[in-house]
Amino acid sequence: MLTHSPDHNPPAPRAGRLAWGSLRRVWRGLFARAEPRPAPADRRPYPWERSYPAGVSWDARFEPMALTTLFDHAVATHGDRVCLDFRGRRHRYREVAGLVDRAAKGFRALGVGKGIKVGLMLPNSPYAVICFYAVLKAGGTVVNINPLYAAREIDREIRDSGACIVVTLDLKRLYAKVAPGLGRDGGLERIVVCGTAGMLPLREKALFALLKRREVVAVPDDAGHVRFDALIDNDGDVAPAAIDPERDIAVLQYTGGTTGLPKGAELTHANLCANVRQLALWAPDLRLGEEKILGALPLFHAFGMTAVMNLGLHIGAEIVLLPHFKPAEVVEFIHRARPTVFIGVPTMFSAINDSAAIEGRDLSSLAYCISGGAPLPAAVHNRFEDLTGCTLVEGYGLSEAAPVCAVNPLGGVNKVGSVGLPLPGTVIEIVALDEPDRLLPQGEHGEICVRGPQVMAGYANRARETHDALAGGRLHTGDIGYFDDDGYLYIIDRIKDVILCGGFNVYPRMVEEVVHLHPAVAEVAVCGVPDRHRGEIVMAFVVRHPDQPLTAAELRAFLKDKLAPFQMPRRIDFRDALPKTAIGKIAKKDLVAALGDPNP
Repeated sequence: MLTHSPDHNPPAPRAGRLAWGSLRRVWRGLFARAEPRPAPADRRPYPWERSYPAGVSWDARFEPMALTTLFDHAVATHGDRVCLDFRGRRHRYREVAGLVDRAAKGFRALGVGKGIKVGLMLPNSPYAVICFYAVLKAGGTVVNINPLYAAREIDREIRDSGACIVVTLDLKRLYAKVAPGLGRDGGLERIVVCGTAGMLPLREKALFALLKRREVVAVPDDAGHVRFDALIDNDGDVAPAAIDPERDIAVLQYTGGTTGLPKGAELTHANLCANVRQLALWAPDLRLGEEKILGALPLFHAFGMTAVMNLGLHIGAEIVLLPHFKPAEVVEFIHRARPTVFIGVPTMFSAINDSAAIEGRDLSSLAYCISGGAPLPAAVHNRFEDLTGCTLVEGYGLSEAAPVCAVNPLGGVNKVGSVGLPLPGTVIEIVALDEPDRLLPQGEHGEICVRGPQVMAGYANRARETHDALAGGRLHTGDIGYFDDDGYLYIIDRIKDVILCGGFNVYPRMVEEVVHLHPAVAEVAVCGVPDRHRGEIVMAFVVRHPDQPLTAAELRAFLKDKLAPFQMPRRIDFRDALPKTAIGKIAKKDLVAALGDPNP
């Protein structure tokens, strides 16, 4: 399966990279000092170290720093370079910094400071980047909220996080999901409303006003609502909050676990900065101030937040933000605008492969492509590389690790089917499923555990879950895997009952709760079944109450306003009964196994 030998020389740098050598050395001196890192003497060298690409050392120490420091350094270094491109409207680093400062002062005036949570429910747009860093500069904590979620799910996260402010667009379909919570006792105090037209280039503003005016909400003129324009109506003279990088929580990133209910992973400034710098070390040939990143991955997703937004800013890249992933548009953009970096999930690469728009288009500008969030099928991997000539590497991570833990080398041996090697400073261990304190030797299957500077502080408001997840000083991922003889990590199963659908986590218990709301449903089991394009799709096995008719179409209509599109069951199978285990639990594996090949 391998096309390279372990001693294969990495490809030569692209033209123009050597001119940045001195700047890169300065950058590394400030952001990624390579110093000895303590490790048990009987464990070194780790099995993956001998497979590390040339020029990359596992021994890297990442001094804790605030994420705002990373941003400020990018602005100081690349102030006149284009930072954000949204539908052709470009903002330079210096301009973005000014907007961040003004928004930070506006948030400070609203009471944002240490311990204050601010929810960002925004699609990819300049507002998402500006408000993210403005909240941090004001001293607050960002709560990333998926705008695709149903209202009840969003309300649950707002309540659980304690967010008192939510930032969203003035589109009715988004505003309506948060407005009911405004003014609730101990809950949401303000909604910051960003004007959709305000982020568009001039040529599109008039069309938007003409064609989309009915989709825009009439924002009430009261104390509970603040327009973005009013938020930034100040001089931007704000002193950044004093941040303790190792203690202060920068982001609450909601994720699921064995319970199926979302939990807020507390990611410190140090966690997030370390993960960005780990990725930068992993790609030493990135041209500082010259790369162009295709930003199709949602920034509210941990992978998009770190690998697109934060890494992009760290290296002074131009980030082209796409609010929606549409394969034909992405193909045309790559052909026309020549991006060099594309971070995505397998469904994105699969959709590009299958797009009719690819005929006659040149995708060869892509130099770095990383897939994560779900398993990458070998057929998708091989087809994409054939189309682009770019090496596509797969990585592995989870929200609790900010999120990246392992990636295949960008220069060196890329093992298709593996998720690669642990990042610098990251220790991945395989422990026995029945004895979590017992480390397993190389080649044996067990639970994947992670130690490193990117591992979260814990789960917000969940001491027991935090204790279990970080038992023994390791992050227990709930995934089962092993290391091969070269130290490459492979994922073979999941302990957690999570469906990976197009890069999004779907929690069966949450979907089951909603399906159970229908009066005709007696029992339901929600499972993930393999799908060639999405990785997995959601399938519901339903038992109806006697004499209560219910069709799949009727159930989907009932669920439409209660579930996000990616959570909606693609297949609904009605059964007279569901198989049970000896202790009465629904035997989901038996249900899935009985399906045979779901994609004949």
